[in-house]
Amino acid sequence: MGVVGISAELNPGKASLATRPSLQSGAHRRSCWSGAGSRSRLQLSLQTRQSQRTHALPSRPDKDAGGPLTLERPAIITPDKDKQKQTTKQRPPQYRVMLHNDSFNKREYVVQVLLKVVDGYTLADAVNVMNKAHVDGLACVITCAQEDAEIYCEGLRGNGLISSVEPDS
Repeated sequence: MGVVGISAELNPGKASLATRPSLQSGAHRRSCWSGAGSRSRLQLSLQTRQSQRTHALPSRPDKDAGGPLTLERPAIITPDKDKQKQTTKQRPPQYRVMLHNDSFNKREYVVQVLLKVVDGYTLADAVNVMNKAHVDGLACVITCAQEDAEIYCEGLRGNGLISSVEPDS
């Protein structure tokens, strides 16, 4: 006597799983867990993940080849070069603020004005620019965008210094 017979003899009122054909089918087991024959959320999410996979799947060799499975290279998608050029920002053209030597402003005053007008200047920077303008007659104060260069130039002129703006070469 097989397993079916033993379980039927032990529990005569209940038939075993093997004797009930409706319980043997996978459809009934799925419907017991998810209700009314619908797919469970887990099965749907697994199926969705499997369909969304983008990695390369092994290709099957010919029956005659008899070799192992090989992976195909995935396609590499590169963005268009035109789109890359459009998205990169170009730096604005640079301009130099030039300080001219004059005979009527004291050197200490020129250093004070440079420290007040130009952001981030240290005392050493201001002294160096002032000395270069005094010795050479012209010194570059700062190199920046045109709008900022004009603001610095106006600040120096507003305090009595002679300055100009020229394109950086």
